[in-house]
Amino acid sequence: MMAHSVPHMHESRERGFTLIELLVALMIFAMLAGAGVLLLGNSVSAQAQVKARLDDLSAVQRAGGALAADLGQAVPRISRTEAGTLAPAFWSHREGEGVPVMQFVRGGWDNLGNLPRPSLQKVEYWVRQGRLERRTYAQVDGAAGDEPAALLDQVEDVALRFRDGKGDWLDEWTPPQPDLMPRAVEMTVTRAGEPAVTLRFLVGPGPEEKLVIEAGSGNG
Repeated sequence: MMAHSVPHMHESRERGFTLIELLVALMIFAMLAGAGVLLLGNSVSAQAQVKARLDDLSAVQRAGGALAADLGQAVPRISRTEAGTLAPAFWSHREGEGVPVMQFVRGGWDNLGNLPRPSLQKVEYWVRQGRLERRTYAQVDGAAGDEPAALLDQVEDVALRFRDGKGDWLDEWTPPQPDLMPRAVEMTVTRAGEPAVTLRFLVGPGPEEKLVIEAGSGNG
């Protein structure tokens, strides 16, 4: 009598993942997720740094534009301070935060509202509490200054040089006559965490320096 074999279970059933395969898959997924998070974080950080740098460059450009507009329209106008004393047409000091680094009078002040004021405007630049500030006056003589506007922050130092009529660059502006103005101004701004930036501006035309001729003794 022929023996018949007992049929085995159907071998077409799908096999499941083993525990080791699941652990390997999870490890690979975790590595890919970590790499993605790191890449995204670096991208966001780079974008933030680029934005901060662009904002910083924009601030420097705005400050340079204000200085160029003011100095380019400077006029040889002697003014009076709030205390009533005479101030030269252009003067500069490096005596700390108590005095402005530059003071002068500019022309071309727009009067769109037809207010009862001149087209001249007295302008001061200050370095106070780590800021480069611009301060203006409603009247050239004897008026109180307006609230200053901050142009740059994190300012550690501002160094100025002045070009005279002979073409020489001077560290201080001490003109022999009160209405004499420099031909150009160089400003080097040092800010925290940033390389120093040097800007140069032309100054509006002023009077020529008067020659002092000493009378010699007569021939006899």
